[in-house]
Amino acid sequence: MSKKNNVAPVNEIDETVKASTGFIEKHLKTVAAVIGGVLAVIIICLVVNQYYIQPNNAEAADNIAVAQQHFQQGMYEQALNGDGTNLGFLQINEQYGGTPSGNIARLYAGLCYAHTDRAEEAVKYLEDYDLCDDQMVSNAALSALGNVYAQLGQNEKAAATLLKAAKRANGTTLAPLFYLQAGQIYEALGNNSEALECYETIKNEYPKSVQRQDIDKYIERVK
Repeated sequence: MSKKNNVAPVNEIDETVKASTGFIEKHLKTVAAVIGGVLAVIIICLVVNQYYIQPNNAEAADNIAVAQQHFQQGMYEQALNGDGTNLGFLQINEQYGGTPSGNIARLYAGLCYAHTDRAEEAVKYLEDYDLCDDQMVSNAALSALGNVYAQLGQNEKAAATLLKAAKRANGTTLAPLFYLQAGQIYEALGNNSEALECYETIKNEYPKSVQRQDIDKYIERVK
């Protein structure tokens, strides 16, 4: 079955699903921006830390710094394919795929595709990104993947991925955002028990978060 066949017709989507979709579209760019900022620090670390830099990885890091600038400026095609002088994320991944910079290039490539509404291509690269033991980038990458699944209508996979991102991000500012996204999708799927668990986690474990402010109305809706 093709991925397009998994998307529900517009006339079958209730108001809850519409609200969830709007939330997802709004926050995908926010998550991508967070990832971009964190990656800037990681790339600098890759350049200066000899433990991570292999001989060919240093060259990849130089190229990825330029591609990242294109990404931050919204020049997603140049970021993906290069500018004629410097390599883009696709070429960096192809030539240096086994290095840390190659791994970061895969993540950036997925985000570029997500920003340009090419969800199927985005999924390919976001799924291929190797998660690391960090508290920000890998968790945000999982969230971006979950958002793209949702854009493709793969809502069960989207909710599970966002919940995984939320649990991995435990204790960070990203966690309540991911729990809210997961909860809204579970709610749209009619899985109120899972949605309630996500919402109550926000209420009980993240009392100072922005998402906590309106969480009671979500909880009442699914009880």
